[in-house]
Amino acid sequence: MRYNMVKIIEVIPGAPYTLNIKLDNGKTGTFDLSPFIDKGIFQELKDEVYFRQVKNCGRSISWPHEQDFCADTIDELLKS
Repeated sequence: MRYNMVKIIEVIPGAPYTLNIKLDNGKTGTFDLSPFIDKGIFQELKDEVYFRQVKNCGRSISWPHEQDFCADTIDELLKS
């Protein structure tokens, strides 16, 4: 069985706690991180300067202190 592994093409910080994302399956939209922002390791993302340090890792997005989301989760939660 072969799985289609979704990859992130582009990630751009948007309004507070949101990222504008483009995936290689043609899907584009806004990934809203506000449901996660008050939980554990993600609390550091409240700092706007830190939040904007998001990095596209292809199959995930991440920040310098290892907060991350995989492309599959983003694909499920992406709002067009």
